[in-house]
Amino acid sequence: MGAMTNILVKDDAASPKEWTLVPITDTPTPLWRGNDASIPLDGQPRLTLSSDRVKSGAYKLTAKLEVPVMETLGASGTSAGYVAPPKVAYVTTVIATVFADGRSTIADRANAVKMMAGIMQGSSSTTATGVLNQATAGDGWKNSVLPGPQFLVSVVVPN
Repeated sequence: MGAMTNILVKDDAASPKEWTLVPITDTPTPLWRGNDASIPLDGQPRLTLSSDRVKSGAYKLTAKLEVPVMETLGASGTSAGYVAPPKVAYVTTVIATVFADGRSTIADRANAVKMMAGIMQGSSSTTATGVLNQATAGDGWKNSVLPGPQFLVSVVVPN
């Protein structure tokens, strides 16, 4: 099994911020959380991975990213100077699930994951790569030892 390590991911801001998701626990499911010192704990992004066998015998592999959006402060506080910290206004959640038959191969799963990643990146009638070029990825999904691809393609749960 792959050891849990930090995961670096960039957001979609005008000037993209690189987030560091740090390993929190691998029990009962692997969990990573953002580690930005300027954001309260409840406002940190969270990533969980879960693996289950469904009734049909297939593996259900789910990666779930939760990105909280913080309220912005609109008042200067009370007459005594107290300003309440911002709270989470809402959470945007993205879930990727692969249903992998026990007879599927790493190549089968890598192909499906790469195709779906292309769709998520904006593949269209004029481009097969969308906003990010995957032309050089070849066997990148199949051979990856990184947490996301290794989980969704090789069914390796980080610990």
